[in-house]
Amino acid sequence: MRLRPYIHSRDFVIIKNWITQKREHAMWCANIMQFPINSNDFEKVMDDIAQRCGDSPYVATTDEGRPVGFFCYSVNHMTNTGKFKFVVVDPEMRGRGIGTEMLKLAVKYAFEITKADMVDLIVFSPNIGAKKCYESTGFSEVQSDFEPFSYDGETWKRCYMVLKNGGK
Repeated sequence: MRLRPYIHSRDFVIIKNWITQKREHAMWCANIMQFPINSNDFEKVMDDIAQRCGDSPYVATTDEGRPVGFFCYSVNHMTNTGKFKFVVVDPEMRGRGIGTEMLKLAVKYAFEITKADMVDLIVFSPNIGAKKCYESTGFSEVQSDFEPFSYDGETWKRCYMVLKNGGK
């Protein structure tokens, strides 16, 4: 597997097909993007988080170049903490360890290249598969009782997960 910068003109047409259900979409982006995902809205959100938070989007590919995963990453230089957002894996590849492999590479990048002391992410409580993937990468849940999210009569907890450099 390899990581490379996301290229909107090439990657969006693939990634847009990875989230096809409204509930899955809400778990992925907390509905800050339209459903179904459209090119202009996606590009606008990516530009917005780049401006506000310094996020950069990345694609995980097979060694042959096929996109199999996507995430955004930024580092807060004041706290020296990296943050992952919008993590998603091609549904055809889920359950095969692709998400864990992608995140291990992303964490390595965060610690070795951006020199973050810690990385974090948030996952909604009903997203059990994603939570297990994050735990298998080394993330630990440290809080799950803040800013609940409402979706279709349900209330989801936001699970804040961290991984410290050196696994501490």
